[in-house]
Amino acid sequence: MKFSSFLTKQTQMPFSSPLNPTLFFPSKPFFKLTKTLAFSTLQSTTMSASQNSMNPTSQNTPINLQNYPIPLSPPLNPLSKEMELARAMSASSKSSLFALSKSDVIYQDQWLIAVNKPQGVYCESLLNSVPQVLDCLVESSELSEGTVPRPELHLANRLDRDTSGVMIITKLHKVASKLVKAFTDHKVRKTYIALCIGSAPKWEKIAIKSGHGRSKFGAFRVYAVSDVGRSLPGGSTVKDMETSFEVLSINGQGSFKEPSEFNNDKDILVVEEKAVIDADAKKDEILVRAFPRSGRTHQIRLHCQYLGIPIRGDVKYEGVCEWKGRTYDSHELHAESLSLEHPVTGQPLMFRAPLPLWVT
Repeated sequence: MKFSSFLTKQTQMPFSSPLNPTLFFPSKPFFKLTKTLAFSTLQSTTMSASQNSMNPTSQNTPINLQNYPIPLSPPLNPLSKEMELARAMSASSKSSLFALSKSDVIYQDQWLIAVNKPQGVYCESLLNSVPQVLDCLVESSELSEGTVPRPELHLANRLDRDTSGVMIITKLHKVASKLVKAFTDHKVRKTYIALCIGSAPKWEKIAIKSGHGRSKFGAFRVYAVSDVGRSLPGGSTVKDMETSFEVLSINGQGSFKEPSEFNNDKDILVVEEKAVIDADAKKDEILVRAFPRSGRTHQIRLHCQYLGIPIRGDVKYEGVCEWKGRTYDSHELHAESLSLEHPVTGQPLMFRAPLPLWVT
């Protein structure tokens, strides 16, 4: 992959919003004179400034006093909004009818339950269906005698609507707080599988470090590492984001490996500028495993886009929705496993979800 050899410079653009309503309208012309300024240029500048002062709606009048960092990943494709809306409506219908079954349960004890979330179902709908499957897992005699307390269900982790895989639901408030803290402190090891479409990468393993935040239009974007901590429109700040990847197969050639710890033998990409992607290059099917080191929204999807291998079906982040004569209505990303210490017993746990058909 080639990267541009220069940094994109921030230019101050006019900006006004409910969060920054103060506009500056010059009451009289102002400009900076230099020795080489010709009279015609001076006259033109004066006239332009005078017109702007008389016309408060002029595009050049509002002055942005805040220097926001520039996102390095592309903006959202306008066509993706319509497709995302259609997918959301379809998922709402599917979620309203969804019910967990015993086969979806990966693990359960008196404190928590781990399940395999299907693609195209909202987390809240899955949570609402947990009580029914728990009743099926408990002896009917215990339920009739009232010896089993009703659980206080909480989502310990969340997955995007179209992402399948492992989710943990806690049964007690105190367990929920411990597990949420474990996720926040990055003490839970996560692996994901993604099927991407793009030029086959030259790397076998890579770690990518970047910034993460919302742009002025509300979309999540990749930012430079050097921008971490800087303010963004809306009052948020750029957060750090790191993901490690390993290639499992290219065009079906390769072997599916078991998850393993990354060693130091990998390329490290520190994002400071926009990626240069050859749009006309040959496209391949690339199966990768991702190890997110942080837990930012859409993290893996954003990093796949930046690396030039967007996830198949992920129209929000430049993934193809049509491939080899077939249309894909959702992105192909699967939460493969979660490894953690039990929040009560301290015992090591590893939950793995069955792989979807597109992996095999």
